[in-house]
Amino acid sequence: MKCANCNYPINGKYCANCGRPIQVTRIDGKYVIKEIGDVLSFKKGILFTIKELLIRPGRNIKAFILEDRHRLVKPVIFVIFCSFIYTILQQLLHFEDGYINYSSDSQVSTTIAIIEWIQENYGYANILIAVFVALWIKILFRKYDYNFFEILILTFFVFGIIMVISSLFGVMDTLTDLGLFYIGGLISFIYVSWAIGQFFDGRKVFNYFKGFLSYTLGLLSATITAVLLGTLIDLIWG
Repeated sequence: MKCANCNYPINGKYCANCGRPIQVTRIDGKYVIKEIGDVLSFKKGILFTIKELLIRPGRNIKAFILEDRHRLVKPVIFVIFCSFIYTILQQLLHFEDGYINYSSDSQVSTTIAIIEWIQENYGYANILIAVFVALWIKILFRKYDYNFFEILILTFFVFGIIMVISSLFGVMDTLTDLGLFYIGGLISFIYVSWAIGQFFDGRKVFNYFKGFLSYTLGLLSATITAVLLGTLIDLIWG
């Protein structure tokens, strides 16, 4: 027999070359439960990744980029999953969401439509905003030897945790009606500054300030880009 994956001769239950089993497990209820458990587990799952990023964000993200990419959930999957959970909770509980707020009594325009979409779908827009933050991190930390895509991994992990914090305080705000969501926003700013500063060099205090500045300028840039894009569309097709 030969392995269906790599065509290597098989003598046993597993391929000696790629490690694939000879027989694939049938998909049933137990299989589905096991897969969900693996994703959410404290052993290399979503919960494990959240715990590690809350305790040692900079060290763990740096290790993911430079050393071991199997301990944590992949950054794109992580930020999408956390953003999805946030969006579901926000839609169900209707807590105040997003840090980009805009209102206008003027005639409906493309700019207003874009900003309203960001406000109503912050969990998804959050992934796009991470790109702007990554650009500013690249600019402010240009002396460090990390390319843009490595920095983007940093922002995806950090923004995933922001979604976790926002989800937690959104639920607490709904249950208590004490305006706790904005406290969560403040904690998110502190976390971002701490995580980015720790990632580059936690011994330099100024790096934490640059982390805060990167996040702030990223949010501002995303807002300005949305306004300019909406204005440009209105001028062309208005």
